[in-house]
Amino acid sequence: MTGSLWWDLLLGIAGALLLAWLALVVALVLARPRGGLLREALRLLPDVLRLIRRLAADKTLPRGVRIRLALLLVYLALPIDLVPDFIPVLGYADDAIIVTLVLRGVVRRAGLDAVRAHWPGTDDGFDALARLTGFPAATP
Repeated sequence: MTGSLWWDLLLGIAGALLLAWLALVVALVLARPRGGLLREALRLLPDVLRLIRRLAADKTLPRGVRIRLALLLVYLALPIDLVPDFIPVLGYADDAIIVTLVLRGVVRRAGLDAVRAHWPGTDDGFDALARLTGFPAATP
């Protein structure tokens, strides 16, 4: 293309990264909760962060679940987002969407009871979390 192997390699890597980023943005748009669920996810974020920390520290959960939760905490702590904050709607919602997707996997693998045992918020908040993860809330 440019006649230089290094420039061609660099352009190829940049193009592949751009395509991967676009694919992730499209996946986030398709996977985002509909209606008021996204608003609920953003409202629950402080309780969900405490929940994730507690679940990641629970040695009774499967190792794969704890690793996913630890990686999620690292992602949330990084100042770089998948979708920059200046992009309307998705800019601030990408964290909530990613947390929701990871929690869906955690609930499927560890069970809703394990998540309920570590939930720091109210029963209404847990019901909203159960709706976000796609599972019926089994409130005691």
